[in-house]
Amino acid sequence: MNIVACIKQVPDTNEVRIDSKTNNLVREGVPSIMNPFDESGVELALRLKERYGGRITVVSMGPGQAREALQQALDMGADEAILLSDRAFAGSDTLATGYILAQYISGLDYDLILCGAEAIDGCTGQVGPVIAENLGIPQFTYVSGVEWEDEQWNIARSVGRYLEYHEAKGKILACVMKQIAAPRAAHPCSRNPKVISAREIKGLDPGRAGSTGSPTRVVKIQMTDARQKCYVAIDDRLPARERIQSIINGGIESKEKVELIRGSSESLAYKILSLPEVERNVV
Repeated sequence: MNIVACIKQVPDTNEVRIDSKTNNLVREGVPSIMNPFDESGVELALRLKERYGGRITVVSMGPGQAREALQQALDMGADEAILLSDRAFAGSDTLATGYILAQYISGLDYDLILCGAEAIDGCTGQVGPVIAENLGIPQFTYVSGVEWEDEQWNIARSVGRYLEYHEAKGKILACVMKQIAAPRAAHPCSRNPKVISAREIKGLDPGRAGSTGSPTRVVKIQMTDARQKCYVAIDDRLPARERIQSIINGGIESKEKVELIRGSSESLAYKILSLPEVERNVV
């Protein structure tokens, strides 16, 4: 089983700053990490390899410093790490990034492509599906489980409060959730990432890469002051009217007027003991 795991180096979201002039993330001086969703994807690849054998190739696109994330993947146990890095890729949005990655991967021998469900510096969840579309293979998003059995893939997808189960044959791409596999510790190895330039990618169309091939334009980015501390899960089996009312009430069910019983401790105790739902044990 040959697996390609796509990863991205992202800024630590605890240190995010925005350039007010360009509306881009400020990466200089900000600690970088492997995208947590991608890290879980690498771990899943390692577990599948341990079970079925094969080879793992980790691929990323970005500047030279992205080698750090690729080195981490190698130290975790990946067989090969490839960095697609070229000035021609500068300014690539998700459409161009997905195209460049797909163009390189098309020349590899693979059975499964793993991507993170999203990257924490953008949260678009678009690169994986763009890769699959360019390669013409089935894609599965929000994947919480991947198994290989009887010559077919068994895929579990997280859909709200439920799971969907799918079966597929042949090459597929899965965008995995963080909880799919807890990453193992990395141990230094002698292997190093290999850097590939634009001219080394067979059949790459320069017009579909970099800013030229990127229709997306960032108009404005605004950082929120308050951080979300909790959320309300609404039962999607309820009728629309009840769901709306539940949202308005903050998830708290409306209560009818409650009759208050007042009195001394002794009288209240006798009142409680007289309720039909209270079982009394007389000694």
